[in-house]
Amino acid sequence: MLKMFSTQLSGLFKRIQDKEELAMEDSARLLAQAIIGSGKLYIFAANEMKAVAYEAAESQEPLRKGVIWNADDNLDDISETDRFLIVSRYSTDEEAVKLGKFLAEKQIPFVAISTAGSAEEENLVNLADVHINLSLTKGLLPDEEGNRFGFPASMAALFVYYGIRFTIEEILAEYE
Repeated sequence: MLKMFSTQLSGLFKRIQDKEELAMEDSARLLAQAIIGSGKLYIFAANEMKAVAYEAAESQEPLRKGVIWNADDNLDDISETDRFLIVSRYSTDEEAVKLGKFLAEKQIPFVAISTAGSAEEENLVNLADVHINLSLTKGLLPDEEGNRFGFPASMAALFVYYGIRFTIEEILAEYE
């Protein structure tokens, strides 16, 4: 089972890399603006995606100026020099969309990482300056009844985060 999961996970990472590489580069450029300038880089993550926020702000190698944003933080503290990274399982996550709408209205640039939801619903795909699609709509492994399990949304989001982070570090190296 672990070997099959590993194979499927490798395939997922490869698809994300192939389809979203340019979006990850665009994301890094947008987020690096806060680090190079006088802004903050806020990370809002919903549910299990908090793994990305903690990796960015609390890990052994935190992202410069990376600050975890909580849903109850004061929106008045945000300035036009700040940037946001919003991470959710699906692009239709209620809290993520609410924050995304506020940021779009205030013209605060942000990046979203999520699986694209229905185009008919309000979602991050339409609100974000850059959206990275995890394309994870079902579990990676089949069970004996034909259902799917093993839904590694946070692992996929962490893969994307590291792709963005490594590119940010390359950008920052040019300015130092």
